[in-house]
Amino acid sequence: MLSRQSRMRRGEEFEAAVKRGKRAGRPTLVVHFTISGEESPRVGFVVSKAVGGAVTRNKVKRRLRHLMRDRLDALPRGSLLVVRANPPAASAGFEQLAAELDLALARLLRRRESSTAGQR
Repeated sequence: MLSRQSRMRRGEEFEAAVKRGKRAGRPTLVVHFTISGEESPRVGFVVSKAVGGAVTRNKVKRRLRHLMRDRLDALPRGSLLVVRANPPAASAGFEQLAAELDLALARLLRRRESSTAGQR
């Protein structure tokens, strides 16, 4: 379970990450990332009905929350991160979700480092 201060709850935060942030896609998920302020990183999840029924969607959300809890320290302060599950996430194993989440996060964080390196 993610701590209360690490969970994204407001629609404005989701919108900021999705509309203004960078995106990295994988077959089972898409990750949207932006920096907004100096507070602790916040993470939100979007799992639509296209993924499956309520039981399947909740299982995917639980897996993603568990995976993000271990990766929260890698995010810079002020991060807003939205993890959107694609329909293949329903049949993906825990290890596959973890690998694809790691790849997407690594790509986004590399992009951020390369874009901020030119500003120094």
